Amino acid sequence: MTGVRHHIPDPLLVAYVSGSLPQAYSLVVATHLSMCDDCRARATAHEAVGGSILESCGTADLSGGLRQRVFDMLDEPVIETPRYERSGIFPAPVMEALGGLPPKWKSLGMGVRQSILSHDEDGSVRLLYIPGGQAVPDHGHNGLELTLVLQGAFRDETGRFGVGDLEVADDDLEHTPVAEDGVACICLAATDAALRFRSLVPRLLQPIFRI
Repeated sequence: MTGVRHHIPDPLLVAYVSGSLPQAYSLVVATHLSMCDDCRARATAHEAVGGSILESCGTADLSGGLRQRVFDMLDEPVIETPRYERSGIFPAPVMEALGGLPPKWKSLGMGVRQSILSHDEDGSVRLLYIPGGQAVPDHGHNGLELTLVLQGAFRDETGRFGVGDLEVADDDLEHTPVAEDGVACICLAATDAALRFRSLVPRLLQPIFRI
């Protein structure tokens, strides 16, 4: 799609291409790549560079045991995984994370809802539904947060983010995202640490909502 103004920074893109990016962030990056021609072209370029580096590396002999294990793996049955297509506003990577089912929304109050796609010690990724005109409580970050807009738009201290735009927020940013009037803003958000809320009520609810 065209019109995307906020893209994936190169360090994140390289980490994704090399397979070293944590799963929660990888889902957000994969979803953005499915929506952004520019970043998809950049990812392809990074893959080509990585391939050239591998080709320039020296070779090494395989041990007999390793060679046999590889041949044994070739004899194992192939397990086919389902293929998912875009559904409505949800790109294929999100549909895969949802298992092909609609999101299971849970209320966070004030009309805001979330659907947690994964949550473990390495990070979490969720869908957020923010009604038009509604603000998310002011907060900072204890780590890195990636937020990708799937529908609508929001604004904060750093600018406007519309469909396909990716906001990268670290522990230097404290902001109050506000959904634009009109259609609800739906985002895919990944974090590797709990948010820092100023207000008491959000802090008290954090363990319950896993935010």
